[in-house]
Amino acid sequence: MNKVRGSAAEAVADIPSGASLAVGGFGLSGVPEVLVRALYEQGASGLEVVSNNCGVNGRGLGVLLAAGRIARVTGSYVGENKEFARQYLAGELEVELTPQGTLAERLRAGGAGIPAFYTPAGVGTQVAGGGLPWRYASDGSVAVTSPPKEIRTFRGRPHVLEHGITTDFALVRAWRGDRHGNLVFRKAAANFNPLAAMAGGITVAEVEELLEPGELSPDEVHVPGIFVQRVVELTAGQADDKRIEKRTVRA
Repeated sequence: MNKVRGSAAEAVADIPSGASLAVGGFGLSGVPEVLVRALYEQGASGLEVVSNNCGVNGRGLGVLLAAGRIARVTGSYVGENKEFARQYLAGELEVELTPQGTLAERLRAGGAGIPAFYTPAGVGTQVAGGGLPWRYASDGSVAVTSPPKEIRTFRGRPHVLEHGITTDFALVRAWRGDRHGNLVFRKAAANFNPLAAMAGGITVAEVEELLEPGELSPDEVHVPGIFVQRVVELTAGQADDKRIEKRTVRA
């Protein structure tokens, strides 16, 4: 039951090239920076990533992206990551853009064993009708487009069929966790982390504070240990390394 690993490098050592990964975080909040960096140093490539966004230049998944280690991204936001946009438009990266709420539910559904669900989000757009550019060719033409999805009407309103997502591995960051893998997330850092943790076949969690079994009240646990296979305790410096995406101060 002791799921603690001695280091981040040990925890990600068996992630192979070509693996699919669900990665928590939103912008720079709640990103499993230490695990992502360990995976970069490990050298796996051709990764298929499911995450809200793909980090920023030099941080989070942006580190793997800049090194050319990511082959495909399923996400909802390109954001201000210029390298992400460049690789996508240059045909170096396949990108499946999906509505943010739909992405969250696809991860939750996959983790809960639900193969698919219907949602009104995206009806009347290329999300449902198909034709979204997934991959561009080097000459700027569209090489791969999204397929049309099944539409059904419920209570007089059309809904699109979306499939649940499961991945080979998941990388998440938690505020607190115990040796059994029970996790607690703090404020906005929860974001996609609980959903990614559920969707991963092998979920690796970096935790800012490691507790002993029984120290967490069952009422405060956000993700139970059944979803988590490996836990890495962060150092104080790693836990405190939290960047601010846009710092605003008075003149």
